[in-house]
Amino acid sequence: MCLAIPGRIVAISDGEGFDRRGTVDFDGARQEVSLAYLPEAKIGDYVLVHVGFAMTLLDGEEAERILREIRELEAG
Repeated sequence: MCLAIPGRIVAISDGEGFDRRGTVDFDGARQEVSLAYLPEAKIGDYVLVHVGFAMTLLDGEEAERILREIRELEAG
């Protein structure tokens, strides 16, 4: 089973292919990830990230729903 966490792209560095990287905000925690698999991704997009790679673009409403559910699980 794989786990991918949704986050919002807040910055993108110059580069192409596997050199294209972005900073993704995961509900307050920021991490640099590879955008190699999503050349169309732009700042403000929500993405699912797995092991350091943005794998899928997400609709903003869907991403917020997932994040709400994760927060509820954490709250117990």
